[in-house]
Amino acid sequence: MIESQHTPEERAAVAHVLHPIYTALVREFVIEVPDCQSESASAPPSAEEIEMWLRKVDAEIQVHQLRQFLQTTPLASEEVLRRLLEHHLQKLVKSAADRDKIDFLLVQYFSFCAPSGLEDSDVDLEFVAQVLEPVLGAEKCERPTWLAPLDTVLQSAKRCRRLSELLHSGLLEQGRKLKTQAGESFYDPAAMVAFAHFSFMIRRIFFRLMHDDLNAIQDGLRELERRGVMTIDCRRAQFSAQEPTSRLRMICQSWKVMFHAEYSSGQPLRMLVDLRAAVDDALSRGQEGGVRQHSRAAAAGSFESSGGEAH
Repeated sequence: MIESQHTPEERAAVAHVLHPIYTALVREFVIEVPDCQSESASAPPSAEEIEMWLRKVDAEIQVHQLRQFLQTTPLASEEVLRRLLEHHLQKLVKSAADRDKIDFLLVQYFSFCAPSGLEDSDVDLEFVAQVLEPVLGAEKCERPTWLAPLDTVLQSAKRCRRLSELLHSGLLEQGRKLKTQAGESFYDPAAMVAFAHFSFMIRRIFFRLMHDDLNAIQDGLRELERRGVMTIDCRRAQFSAQEPTSRLRMICQSWKVMFHAEYSSGQPLRMLVDLRAAVDDALSRGQEGGVRQHSRAAAAGSFESSGGEAH
């Protein structure tokens, strides 16, 4: 287990690096925490005062907000991610929210620092431990025996061929359950390396399947338009019964940008899965079941009059 061994100087360095990051977080998510101020109006806040303020913000910031912020802000850097991990790991008492933030930060740090173009076979425990060494220290590359189920879950996830299969399989929930059941053992460095490896690989599988679904939807929409089908019934995906294919194509393009997030995006992911099912149904059903068909000339006019408006 990692113990807090920071000197006052190191703690001051962490506090001053994180102060502007947390200030931006508070501003972006309108967190109701008073500004960090010194007891003396003429002096900047001390490291201790900043640290106390960081703890107050920690109690208000949710992991999904931290995730969204760090995956979109230009302020994120290797040092910022490392200092965030140091800040959370040095807490003597860690909440479930702290564990979830540490879990996310480990994967985010690894993703940031690891070279691009990695093959799945490159990402083994030894490599993950090496990349995480600046925050976890030198660590043996052995998965604790009690975490053997992680490999079983990962192998099952690799066999999924569609995003719906992964989301409905319960595999993501099994991974989260193992993290919860770990208790204080989660913070054993070897366990954190194993969880970081697992989460990174699951994220890879998730994004691969997500992009496969988006590409399949766009291919299906192009095929429907080739047949002259310009609207489809998408009520199951919370769209209309006669949703223009041109609009759906633009929505898919916007989703490719929006889904640069962790795989717990919730409702939008269900809409993506249901939209692929709706497109598959339209392809197999042809003109039956409420699929509305137009001539090619009418289709061109319909697209122009809609202005290609995105949802």
